[in-house]
Amino acid sequence: MGETLKAAFLTLGCKVNQYETDAMRELLETAGYDIVDFKDPADVYIINTCSVTNMADRKSRQMIHRARKHNPDAVIVAAGCYVQSAEEELKAKETADVLIGNNKKKDIVRILDEYFQKREKTSEVLDISATKEYESLTIHKVSEHTRAYIKIQDGCNQFCSYCIIPYTRGRIRSKRPEEVIREIRTLAEKGYREVVLTGIHLSSYGMDFEGEKNVNLLSIIQKVQKIDGIDRIRLGSLEPRIITEEFAQGLKECDKVCPHFHLSLQSGCDETLKRMNRKYTTEEYRKALAILRNTFEHPALTTDVIVGFAGETEEEFEKTRAYLEEINLYEMHIFKYSVRKGTRAEKMPGQVPEDIKTRRSAVLLAMAERHKKDFEQRYIGKEEKVLLEEMVEINGTKYMQGHTERYVKVVVKFDENLKILRQNNIIVVKIQGFIDENLLYGKVSIEF
Repeated sequence: MGETLKAAFLTLGCKVNQYETDAMRELLETAGYDIVDFKDPADVYIINTCSVTNMADRKSRQMIHRARKHNPDAVIVAAGCYVQSAEEELKAKETADVLIGNNKKKDIVRILDEYFQKREKTSEVLDISATKEYESLTIHKVSEHTRAYIKIQDGCNQFCSYCIIPYTRGRIRSKRPEEVIREIRTLAEKGYREVVLTGIHLSSYGMDFEGEKNVNLLSIIQKVQKIDGIDRIRLGSLEPRIITEEFAQGLKECDKVCPHFHLSLQSGCDETLKRMNRKYTTEEYRKALAILRNTFEHPALTTDVIVGFAGETEEEFEKTRAYLEEINLYEMHIFKYSVRKGTRAEKMPGQVPEDIKTRRSAVLLAMAERHKKDFEQRYIGKEEKVLLEEMVEINGTKYMQGHTERYVKVVVKFDENLKILRQNNIIVVKIQGFIDENLLYGKVSIEF
């Protein structure tokens, strides 16, 4: 290639996308590229796009244009979900030089080599719904310094009525257990102490391994549990139906598993869930929460909620509000429903006006804030293990910031003489109270 080429990455969307960006970055580094910041001049700009909402599509387009403005002579690569859903549109616009769909990110070095030889616009997008191949990407380091997000699963078979992801990510596919373990072992050797197992539909891990009965999400967690150097295991978003007594007990026996679980809900009203094509009821969700609360001491339970979905009446919203008040979760991520082109929900009657969505969203956001504060308040006066992640400055004072096992953020005043106050150390902290409305602070406990 002659002189060293500079490449810059920008990631939009989910943690799975971030993982895939980290893997592509490593591939280019190994091939001799210099990786620079997206704001800096580069020869190649790679935008790993998202398509989960119409807004995500728009942001993807904006970032492709921004890259072109940075350097009109650079090679612009658009990769990922937006490319998968809008290949023809992107080809027609000719804003990107290279299009790379999902399951093709592993080939980025070859694709760029061929582009530099021919200097012709190129598109590599396969029929994602027809493939059974799990894209073999691996990372040896991540952009975060203490916590590594590890993608172990791709694709989704659920076809929720509002969601485009099954069309951009294809059917469920899982990473081989031995590859998962090899990858995490390498990260542990590099000093990472916490791993987060992620996927597009994590609960379905292993279901595509036909004839292999004992490969599932619990079995892979049990294998990760045995890896020296890994102190904490977290899980990405789970479906309520995976939570059985047996599954929860299996998790409890893995003492590295953090008592912090994200259970996808979307609505607290059964009629709305039916229109969304979610495959559980509010009663099943309630039972899943009860199992986790009976198995773990004060687990941190979090969820996602969509307000103003097509056809949601005041009565349905009130059911959701009352249900969320009752189940009282640690954190709720509240989203206003956004029509996504190409989904069944796009054509559903009863689209809710924006001002009503905003009002309903505000009600749930206020509840979410209150529940979060109540949950965190319980830890004042208690000792908690905190994995230190980074130095922050608050009102001119330096603090080390980290998370407890339940993913509660805590800061500790930095003291140069305390050698334990270093990134990637796990320390015991006595929680003192709130340093501001949303942030707990603690003092280093003398008992280690």
